[in-house]
Amino acid sequence: MTSEYRHIPVLLTECIEQLKLEPQHTFVDMTLGYAGHSFEVAKLLGPDGTLIGIDQDEQALAFASSKLGTLPEGSRPAIELIRSNFGDLDTALLGAEVPGIDAVLFDLGVSSVQIDTPSRGFSFKEDSPLDMRMDPGKQTLTAAEIVNTYNAADLTRIIRTYSDEKWASRIASFIVKAREQAPIETSFQLVDIIKAAIPASARRAGGHPAKRTFQALRIEVNAELDVLRRGLEAAIRWLNPGGRIVVMSYHSLEDRIVKETFAAMANRCTCPPDLPLCVCGRQPILDIVTRKPIVACEDEVKRNPRARSAKLRVAQKR
Repeated sequence: MTSEYRHIPVLLTECIEQLKLEPQHTFVDMTLGYAGHSFEVAKLLGPDGTLIGIDQDEQALAFASSKLGTLPEGSRPAIELIRSNFGDLDTALLGAEVPGIDAVLFDLGVSSVQIDTPSRGFSFKEDSPLDMRMDPGKQTLTAAEIVNTYNAADLTRIIRTYSDEKWASRIASFIVKAREQAPIETSFQLVDIIKAAIPASARRAGGHPAKRTFQALRIEVNAELDVLRRGLEAAIRWLNPGGRIVVMSYHSLEDRIVKETFAAMANRCTCPPDLPLCVCGRQPILDIVTRKPIVACEDEVKRNPRARSAKLRVAQKR
């Protein structure tokens, strides 16, 4: 947590504008992190509002609590910070005893602090045990277990599906062959295998050759796409009429899930298209606010390179 860059919230102005917050609102930050967005939200909610922050990382919750605690006591909202996975939103909000929510934010980016902490095993730039669990206290599956036990077909599927890696099959084959000699236990061991699998000409373009494979393993370890689907569906259920859901994603798989979920909730009719009137009775739940995602301007990308890949989608509960 030494770099100020790590605490720059992406698309902050745009998020605040799209949330449409009022002082009496109940707001949920599904990915609290270091409270970059929630700190500004808390100022708008004031003493009549409620802010619920959810994160599964103890370090993030401790830092966020400290930061939010610096707000003047008489002007800050009621604040409840919950250690949980946002896929378990129902349990978290039942425990918070709120009847509904008025605005919810998902910032799906992985914390730079998590990536940069060697012991967490997320980074291909640091030599560390292959872990990649967001919540080591509750999760058992690690990246090391995946690379040492999954067969070549499953490794190929994961790497190709979760990262669009062109060389997925070749990387999987090299992993299986390498582990026959010795277990693959560290990030640098895996990096060397990936580099050997990808032809030299391909390694010279497109960034670090291990980036895509490490992303794929992280998604598999944490079941990120399934968790996202559950979290989106639960958040929409809990929204009050007129409430806003704002989601910021950083890669195409996440963005596709958000787009498809919003579309499904905005057009639930299952009648044949040639019927003049709807007879299924399935009414829309959402109105899509952003037909195209909001992206960062050039100035923001210069200040915060992490914003380059961010896509912001917004919908409103009917």
